[in-house]
Amino acid sequence: MLLDRLAELVPELNQAFLETMYMVSISLAVAIMGGLPLGILLFVTDRGLFLENPVVKSAAGFVVNMVRSVPFIILLVALLPFTRWLTGTTIGPTAASVSLSIAAIPFFARIVESSLREIDRGVIEAAISVGASPWMIIKDVLLPDARPGIIHGITITTISLVGYSAMAGIVGGGGIGDLAIRFGYYRYDNTIMITTVVILICLVQLIQFLGDRIARLTDKR
Repeated sequence: MLLDRLAELVPELNQAFLETMYMVSISLAVAIMGGLPLGILLFVTDRGLFLENPVVKSAAGFVVNMVRSVPFIILLVALLPFTRWLTGTTIGPTAASVSLSIAAIPFFARIVESSLREIDRGVIEAAISVGASPWMIIKDVLLPDARPGIIHGITITTISLVGYSAMAGIVGGGGIGDLAIRFGYYRYDNTIMITTVVILICLVQLIQFLGDRIARLTDKR
């Protein structure tokens, strides 16, 4: 009976898994493109660094903290008008990717900033003393030294996005979370609820394993 039920669910599970990966992939790409430069900006404009700027630092920090302080489910609902304007709809994985991306950018930016803070200030001062430009310091000193930490940050962000994507199912965002809510919660189908939980656990474990592996390979210290 259980095997028959699982066999029936395979097409639904496949579609839900692909939708989850679609949402996470888009959101992660946007988070890296937006969060990496934002995290660098937060670091290099801090006190005592080569692009010190209290105004920019405070403004960027305020925006990051403001977005991060809003629980994702509230942010998801609050952004529905913007999502509709941008994508033409408020349901489906593409629409859910909008809120996921906006939530992920400041989250990843803070991780990047934290990774950069672990770099020895002496290395930065040595680069400045030999006349390196700000761009050269960022490209040749900061990013290479912070690479393992940034990769760990990408891993953490990806895992967080998997969890957020499950919450997106509450508003019809699609994916594994949507499947669990529609069948597991509303229809009291324990089989699909347990199956979706197992899939999410396995996915997170795989992401963590790959992230740790890649970080170790890139750590030359």
